[in-house]
Amino acid sequence: MSEIRPRRSVLAMPGSNARALEKARSLPADVILIDLEDGTAPGVKAAARAQVAAAVAARGFGPREVVVRINPPETEDGEADLVALAPAAPDAILVPKVRTSDTLIAVGSRLRRLGAPLATRVWAMIETPMAVVNAAEIAGAARDVDGRLAALVIGPNDLLKASRIRPPGRAALMPWLMHVLAAARAYEIEAIDGVFTDLNDPAGFETECTQGRDLGFDGKMLIHPNQIGPANAAFGPDAEEIAQARRLMGVFDAPENRERGVVAVDGKMVERLHVEAARRTLAMAEAIVRLSA
Repeated sequence: MSEIRPRRSVLAMPGSNARALEKARSLPADVILIDLEDGTAPGVKAAARAQVAAAVAARGFGPREVVVRINPPETEDGEADLVALAPAAPDAILVPKVRTSDTLIAVGSRLRRLGAPLATRVWAMIETPMAVVNAAEIAGAARDVDGRLAALVIGPNDLLKASRIRPPGRAALMPWLMHVLAAARAYEIEAIDGVFTDLNDPAGFETECTQGRDLGFDGKMLIHPNQIGPANAAFGPDAEEIAQARRLMGVFDAPENRERGVVAVDGKMVERLHVEAARRTLAMAEAIVRLSA
C-alpha cells in the first residue's frame, strides 16, 4: 500500500493575504492551498509571490500539507512562480487550467531544472471541458518521470461556465466528475472535489461533502475555515467504519480463514479483496491521528 496522507480538507487562501497565511498555521485543515492565481489580484502578484515563497520556505505549517496554485505556467507570472517556489519546496504545485499532460510534464521538467526536490509533487486543476475529455491522458502524467502528478482537483465553477450549464449544476456535472475520478483511480492518484461557494448554506455544504465522499473523492477544496470541520468529518472514517474494518481484518486473520477467499461476516459473504479496503481505512484513521497530534 502506498503512503496514506489525509487530504479531507484543502483550504484555499489568497497568497496576498499575510494575515490569512499566519492563521493557516493553526487551522485543522489537512492541506493549506495558497493561491497565486485567481485569488491574487494582478497588481500584487509579485509581492504575493515573494511573500508565499518566504512563508513556505519557513516551514511553519506543522503537519499540514502545503500546496501553492501558480499562474498558468506558459505565462510570465507562471514562470516567475516556479522560479520562486522551486527552492522553497512546497509539498505540491497546483497547475491551473490543465488541458493535456504535456503541461504537467513541462512543469515537472522545469521544477527539476530549477532544483526542486522530488518530494515537491504536481497537482492538476480539471476546470475545462477539454481537461475532462483528456482526463485519462492527464492522469497518465503520474507515470512519467517528469510528471510528478499526485492529484486531480475539480474546478466546478469554471466547468459550469465553460459548458454553459446553469448553476447550481452539480447533477449535470456528475458524469464528468465520475469520469475524472475514474482517471485518477486508474493511475492511483488522489481526486479532490471542488468548492461549494454558498457560505450561507452549511447544510448544503455538508450534503455535498457526503455525496463527494460516497462518489469516492478523497477530500474537498474549501473557501472558508468554517468548512474544515464538516469536510474532515465527511471524508474521514467514522468510529463505526473503523470498528468494522478491525472486525473484518480480525476475521480474515483468524487461523481457520487465512486460506479462504470468502468468509461470512455478520451474515454477509465478504471477499478477501475487501481486506485491502479495510486496511486502508485503518491506515487513514492512524494517519489522521498523527496529523491531529
